[in-house]
Amino acid sequence: MPINAAPRDHPELLKAQLLVGAKQFPLMYLVLTVNLWTLASCFIGVAPHWLSLIVPILFTIAFGYRALTWHKMEDASTNPDFAFLALKSVRRRALIFSGFLVIWMLMLFPHGNGDMHVRIGFFAAMNCIGLVIFFQRLHSSAYAIMGITITPIIMFAIYTQNSNLTSIMVNIGLVSLLLLIVVRMQTQDFIDMVNARIKLERIGAENLQIANQDSLTGLTNRRQFFSHLEVAFEIAKKKNKRIAIGIIDLDGFKPVNDLYGHAMGDSLLIEVGQRLSALTDEHTSVSRLGGDEFAITFTNCPDDAELLDRGNKFCDTLREPFTIADACLEISGSIGFATFPELAEDAEELYERADYALYHSKHNNRGEAFLFSHKHIQEIDAQNKLEQTLSRANLKDEMSVVFQPIIDCKIQQTVAFEALARWNSPKMGSVSPCHFIPAAERLGLIGNLTKILLEKALSVAVKWPNYIRLSFNLSAHDICSAEGISRILGIIHASGIDANRLDFEITETAMMHDRDQAITSIEMLKMLGCGIALDDFGTGYSSLTQLHAMPLTKIKIDRSFVIDLNEYSASFKIVKSLIALSSDMDIGCILEGVETAEELTAIESLGGQFIQGYFYSKPLLESELAEFIEETSSLRHADTH
Repeated sequence: MPINAAPRDHPELLKAQLLVGAKQFPLMYLVLTVNLWTLASCFIGVAPHWLSLIVPILFTIAFGYRALTWHKMEDASTNPDFAFLALKSVRRRALIFSGFLVIWMLMLFPHGNGDMHVRIGFFAAMNCIGLVIFFQRLHSSAYAIMGITITPIIMFAIYTQNSNLTSIMVNIGLVSLLLLIVVRMQTQDFIDMVNARIKLERIGAENLQIANQDSLTGLTNRRQFFSHLEVAFEIAKKKNKRIAIGIIDLDGFKPVNDLYGHAMGDSLLIEVGQRLSALTDEHTSVSRLGGDEFAITFTNCPDDAELLDRGNKFCDTLREPFTIADACLEISGSIGFATFPELAEDAEELYERADYALYHSKHNNRGEAFLFSHKHIQEIDAQNKLEQTLSRANLKDEMSVVFQPIIDCKIQQTVAFEALARWNSPKMGSVSPCHFIPAAERLGLIGNLTKILLEKALSVAVKWPNYIRLSFNLSAHDICSAEGISRILGIIHASGIDANRLDFEITETAMMHDRDQAITSIEMLKMLGCGIALDDFGTGYSSLTQLHAMPLTKIKIDRSFVIDLNEYSASFKIVKSLIALSSDMDIGCILEGVETAEELTAIESLGGQFIQGYFYSKPLLESELAEFIEETSSLRHADTH
């Protein structure tokens, strides 16, 4: 493809040829100038002054100007329109300069002898060969230059009948023709090279897009999010700007996958991405971090109140029902925010603190936006201290078990005890389970902790009367791994206790980690004779689904429904319905957190039977159990008589 055909449909080739010209043509003009003065110096004093000196000076000025012009063109080589116009004029200028040089050389012929004529021919040959080499990426211009430079000199040599000059010029003409063939081949190779580079760049761009774009939603992916965050953070530091990131986790997404399949889940994620993107502006971007987790980056962060307001708008749009394939899906999203420069020193810390805010949101303000604050820095420090202490603790010696009774209020008898973990640390004192249990899960110690606590609880329960059961809580790790459930079965077998006296409590959250393995683990416990209780019933997003899918023997109604039951009609109706539901399904129903006589009276009026809470007893030490069992047995005996 000749360059002078001005291929507007091939802008990359135009730019490449202009870039080559910008690099080579200044050197070409230098070569022409040196050759020019080499020849001109031979005619000073022989030819007229204007021909041997003034004309070379004018050529030198013109060559210098063009060299400077081409030197500056390298910066403009990225503009294909400019390249088109610049290269279009190359042939015209090349022909003009070549023509004037030929005229100048022919005008020198009458003023020299045979030896000087040969020098003129040699000058013409060197210029021709040099120009052809410099124009090898623009081969049609090279053809024109050779024709206008060599042909007149050969004809003139023949006309002068100078055999030496004629022989030299004919020989140079043949060499130039062969050189043009090489130039033609080089030009095609150059075009092929440009096309290959374009193809590689296109592939590279596609690979870069794949590497930085989430293939499902089309949003930027985790890698690009962190890359963009690093850049935004550095700009914010230099310009003293305020930025923020928010991490979004969908609430209720996993049940959609479980109930409708992954295809429906993928469609839901696509629509979530579209809804989030619709709320962004030029200072806000949305990324998908993976799974059902998204991130929002604010490069021009508003104040805290406006930031939370915008966050809640994201939550509101996720709360609106999604209609996909005739199914109406309802989910929500929790968002955790962190800001710079107030609450982070680098991009990684900013992300970690937003993640902490998300964790706080999901556990305390589910479905809303939450902002990380200085108070949470103290909480993180305390959490780190707790984790360090727990990781070095002698769990077997420092962990203990207490037992809270579960009472059958109809016969006023203890029917079970729930084993509750306690940690008395030599360094930190008594630590609440709501703190050290999540820490053990984060540290990967929960499996070992379950083993220690279960062995201790079973060693106590085996001494109780056979009608009293033991209720024990299992974590997600315990039921969602084959290794965990095998260890639990082994502990039960080694304890010598009748498995029919055991109830294992699990939560909906634990089920969501690996539902298939969790159900397999539950069925194994059920086959052994153990009961299965769903803890905190009514606080999750799919309790009725779990009732249908799991082989449950009991549900435990969360305390949040029991508090002031007699004063709140909504709670009263919910508890009434749940008690009736458990009766219809022939499974037990335990009401947690009963603390007042009024609450107990209301529960009894609804048909509730199994009660756990401070109204009957706080958690008891092993040494206090025998007396409590005897007291409730005596009370039952007195009521009977």
